[in-house]
Order: sequence, then structure tokens, then C-alpha cells
Amino acid sequence: MSDNQFNDGKDENINLTILNEISKAAKMGMDSITYVLKKVGDENMKENLTFQYSEYGKIVDRVNTEFEKYGEIPDETPMMDKMMGWTGVNLNTITDKSNSHIAEMMIQGGDMGIIECQKLLNHNPNADPEVKNILNDFTTMQKNNIEQMKKFL
Repeated sequence: MSDNQFNDGKDENINLTILNEISKAAKMGMDSITYVLKKVGDENMKENLTFQYSEYGKIVDRVNTEFEKYGEIPDETPMMDKMMGWTGVNLNTITDKSNSHIAEMMIQGGDMGIIECQKLLNHNPNADPEVKNILNDFTTMQKNNIEQMKKFL
């Protein structure tokens, strides 16, 4: 996210901008889980990550419902971002596929997502209440995911 995406709610399209950011972040979370799940041997961690994947999917569904109200669809995540995510997971797990290491990677991703959500909230006070609600729920979901991953450290 770049600072030009923050405009204190003056732009009437701010809701679409926020929704796009949530959509991209949630899809990135889903992609990360897809990449990392193949490296996980522990059944408890697999179950946890699968649950997280479905929670990200629920956020994407809510975002899509909001987009429909505007007669729009979310932007696609650029292929380069997807490739970088896949490459990052593969490089980070070449020598260490332990639960602890994978949990650490997932926690770091969640922390970055929480920071970006908070920036969006702080810089866009005039966003639609439902958009803010989705953003807050997304933040809460990421915090919950981090708490679950801490068990594997």
C-alpha cells in the first residue's frame, strides 16, 4: 500500500480503494496458505491453516458483496505479487519446514496486514461504516490467526 491510497475520505471512491486493499490482502493470505500448506506435515497446523483459509474466503465474499453495491469488481492481484509470494515461501522453507518457522512466517504476514488495515482506518475516517466494519473484522481475524500460530512457535 502506498501513501497515495490515503486521502482522509475526501475521494468518493475511497470505499472502493479500501475494499480493493482488503481484497488483495485477503487473497494474498489465501495464496500464502496455499503455498505453505504443501510444506506442512503436522495435522494440527494443517487444520489451523485450512480454517484460516476459509476465514480469508469469508472476508473476500463480504468484499465482493460490497463491490456489487457499487457495480464494480475488485482488482486482481498482480501476477508478479503472486510469484513473489510463492518464491518467498519456497525460499523461506528450503532449509526449515518446521512448524515454528512456518508459524513465524504466518505471524509476520499477519502483522503486516494488521498494520496496513490500521493505516487505512486512520487515514480514511469518512469511509462507509460497512467498509470500516469489514476492515475491523479483517483486523480481528488476522489477530486471531496470529494467536493461533503462536501455539506452533
